[in-house]
Amino acid sequence: MAEERVTIASAGLELAGVLRIPDGLQPRERRAAFLVLHGFGSNKGSQNVLAPCKVLDELGYVTLRFDMRGCGESEGEPGRVICLEQVDDTRNALTFLADHPNVEPDSIGVIGTSFGGAVAVYAAGIDPRIAAVISNGGWGDGERKFRGQHATPEAWARFTAMLAEGRAHRERTGRSLMVPRYDIVPIPAQLRDNLARRSVQMFPAGTIDFRADDVVGQIAPRPLLLLHSANDSVTPTEQSIELFKRAGQPAELHLFSGVDHFMFAEDSDRVWGVVRDWLRTYFPASRAAGARAGALKSAG
Repeated sequence: MAEERVTIASAGLELAGVLRIPDGLQPRERRAAFLVLHGFGSNKGSQNVLAPCKVLDELGYVTLRFDMRGCGESEGEPGRVICLEQVDDTRNALTFLADHPNVEPDSIGVIGTSFGGAVAVYAAGIDPRIAAVISNGGWGDGERKFRGQHATPEAWARFTAMLAEGRAHRERTGRSLMVPRYDIVPIPAQLRDNLARRSVQMFPAGTIDFRADDVVGQIAPRPLLLLHSANDSVTPTEQSIELFKRAGQPAELHLFSGVDHFMFAEDSDRVWGVVRDWLRTYFPASRAAGARAGALKSAG
């Protein structure tokens, strides 16, 4: 597997990425490709990124994983995680990947986990160049998601007060109020080891008005796969259920018991089995593989 460190231009910043090309490709042979998106304040070294890259590599896809602005090795204000800016980073990474001589430019999918899953859905909803979408533990309505994560009246009051303080702080000083990661997105202590090394720990107190729900219906007729833990202790499971309700066809939703929010990192055979079957059906790595899958389906 050939691996290359690359730099992606986005909004005047340089984003750090890693491009992987499957073994055995001829110099101008083209394959389907995937952008692999990391989660909230994470980076391209996360196991929730590396695990899908490994599976996709084995299936013959070109993959590009990269650090969003302000994360990992990319330029940008540290910890500045603005949903629509990450959508822009994803679209700029798509432009970069489409120019590669081993990539079929009209066959680029996006796969993301948690925050990356929400960004993947939103980006595909507004950018018809994205050919397929896989969201793992993603979400569609920021306010509803955060209400689920800060479920008690007391917790919600603390959270909204923090947001109000952040707005007032920026008005007074012109600078962001930095707050701890777990004050924004609570993660149970037993799951925190799943965070990537060098994950951002302090973030600006921001807004909660990102709504992938509003654009998910625009993905069809491109294929969409929604994956979620049936009992997710970080992002409420109802987020993917609501995305599915709003999606057009072809769309699939799979809820898995026995795994939690970081289920790509858990390397579940059941999860990867669903992903592999879905890819064979809707988004094969090469035209030849797609033709074989279609012939087998017709014969069955």
